[in-house]
Amino acid sequence: MAIVTSQTVLQLVVDSTVSHTSSIDSTHQIQCSSLSTIVARRIKESFTTVLTKFHAGYFRVSLSLGGQALLWKTLIGPTDNKSTFRLALHTFHPKAFTLLWSFALVTLVLLSILYLLRCLFYFKMVKDEFLHHVGVNYLFAPSISWLLLLQSAPFFCFNNPYTYVVVWLFFAVPIVLLDVKIYGQWFTKGKKILSAIANPTSHLSVIANLVGAQAAANMGWNESAICFFSLGMVHYLVLFVTLYQRFSGTDLLPTMLRPALFLYFAAPSMASLAWQSIAGSFDTASKMLFFLSLFLFMSLVLRPTLFKRSMRRFNVAWWAFSFPLSMLALASMEYAEEVKSDAANLLMLLLLTSSVIVSVGLIIFSLLNTPILVLPHNSDPISSLQTLRSNSTTTASV
Repeated sequence: MAIVTSQTVLQLVVDSTVSHTSSIDSTHQIQCSSLSTIVARRIKESFTTVLTKFHAGYFRVSLSLGGQALLWKTLIGPTDNKSTFRLALHTFHPKAFTLLWSFALVTLVLLSILYLLRCLFYFKMVKDEFLHHVGVNYLFAPSISWLLLLQSAPFFCFNNPYTYVVVWLFFAVPIVLLDVKIYGQWFTKGKKILSAIANPTSHLSVIANLVGAQAAANMGWNESAICFFSLGMVHYLVLFVTLYQRFSGTDLLPTMLRPALFLYFAAPSMASLAWQSIAGSFDTASKMLFFLSLFLFMSLVLRPTLFKRSMRRFNVAWWAFSFPLSMLALASMEYAEEVKSDAANLLMLLLLTSSVIVSVGLIIFSLLNTPILVLPHNSDPISSLQTLRSNSTTTASV
């Protein structure tokens, strides 16, 4: 009888131990499952935040890097300028340029993937950009960026000329479609529509056509190049007159976007380079456009208080400073190549130095302030503009 009792007690102890162990295992599995759920939720929330805060304006970064890549490819290319400074720059190692171009390519690919995901999951936000008078202009930025990298690509990337043609066509078609949308509404929505929606970012539509013209001229398609050039320049003249009447442009742009005013001189700089590619030399027309861009650059630089408020806190709009400076420096380089004077070489040195300093500074600031770029207070400029517009409408109605 005692033996039976001890066996019963032993069995109860074993069952209790097994039950406790099973309970611990079950609790551990629940905790692991709960932890994985929390991690997955956090990742999803972060992914959602990035995509909702991301917009086409972030392609300012790839624009700037593409402009620098094209600038330095020209610097290390063949030259007839025998000045000491130009010959010193000509020794810039090709591997360093390849590294710069690769960095620009990786950046552009990442931005393109993010924007494609935004189109896939948040198409309504993309539609809002397309319908907005500021946001639609930044939709030209991806095509401009890819065409700049196409022109500055190292020799080993496009040994097959048909590859160049296919890539050019792939990114030129969206430019034409956006041209039809933007320029079409200028003609069909009344005579006051342009003065109501024109703003400094409208220059991106002009720049896109000029970059397309330059890329077409580089592959020997002169007729296509002249077509893009004429389309861009005709609308640039209309836009220039419209915007010159309110040169500051602050009535349609919030303070955060004032760096976009640098696009005023980016368009004529790009036009001088595009015409140089078409004509085969930096002739009188290219020089006139270069001097116009230089005048507009000085007009803005001599008004630093215009940008004071926009420089208080870093945001992606700061990248709007870099691309225009790169194009102006590149135009000054072609000008110095043509006239071969000490004054032209000195001007090239000043603009090139400014362009490089600004670009390097922006890269450093971006690396140090990466989280700031997606925080709520640095929201999509389209949203801030829509808020501004709705507030002004409410005030007017009251």
